[in-house]
Amino acid sequence: MFLLPGPRVAASASAAAARARAVSAVTAVSLVKKMALTQVSSTKCFEGYQKVYEHDSYELKCKMRFGIYLPPKAERVKCPVLYWLSGLTCTEQNFITKAGSQQAAAEHGIVIVAPDTSPRGCNIQGEEDSWDFGTGAGFYINATEDPWKTNYRMYSYITEELPHLINTNFLVDSEKMSIFGHSMGGHGALICALKNPGKYKSVSALAPICNPMQCPWGEKAFTGYLGSDKSKWEAFDATCLAKTYSGPLLDILVDQGKDDQFLAAGQLLPDSFITACTDQKIPVVFRLQEGYDHSYYFIATFITDHIKHHAKYLNA
Repeated sequence: MFLLPGPRVAASASAAAARARAVSAVTAVSLVKKMALTQVSSTKCFEGYQKVYEHDSYELKCKMRFGIYLPPKAERVKCPVLYWLSGLTCTEQNFITKAGSQQAAAEHGIVIVAPDTSPRGCNIQGEEDSWDFGTGAGFYINATEDPWKTNYRMYSYITEELPHLINTNFLVDSEKMSIFGHSMGGHGALICALKNPGKYKSVSALAPICNPMQCPWGEKAFTGYLGSDKSKWEAFDATCLAKTYSGPLLDILVDQGKDDQFLAAGQLLPDSFITACTDQKIPVVFRLQEGYDHSYYFIATFITDHIKHHAKYLNA
């Protein structure tokens, strides 16, 4: 026996549905507002466009900027995306103005996204006190310690919020993305790939901080952001992550300048990472480049090789 709802029940159901639609509409509008981008600059380059955008970040609770190179192909078809993570003290500007990546990106039809390296203007006591911690030194991790844990969530920003932002606002193939970086950003690229098996088609790094638990930069940053319990540090250390990696095959390319002052100072520790990858049978091409230092001259020399490395997988 089936009972039809009476007028009062039907009216109540109708009102509930209306409220649900109103809530959905408000939620949709709210999400659109959250995803809103403001274009800061746009410059034609190799028939594509190098642009910079600003947006309100829900992960970092501040305004953030990122550079994005849109190759000419991106005007008509979805293109793969390559995320670049910069090193200590950098903004989104360093890579887009110094690396010379646009020509290779245009030739291979790859969008390159270059975000900032940390939250900015959060008014946290001590965030401007040193060049290797706080502003410009987010280390691409999620802080768990006060006062950093509210804003310093660069890992989630890079792996979740930023890709969602790019996929929503640009003509890109969300199934094809890779990641690379330099120094602190090389560390970031390696941990993002190793912590998310299958998410990135490929990964590479130039002079990466390979074993931050064992170097002064990493010890300072991890103590401040993650606390003194070193067991928590392992989740953001590429060498530790490589030792337990069991995901899809990763073909890793690493370039390192032989005359890099930070290599000599024990900040980068590539040997530890290579040993861990070898033991775990993770393919790594490690190239020690004679005469090169840690600068953007080094990056500019080998950036085309790295884009070609990623193109093999992104355009497959």
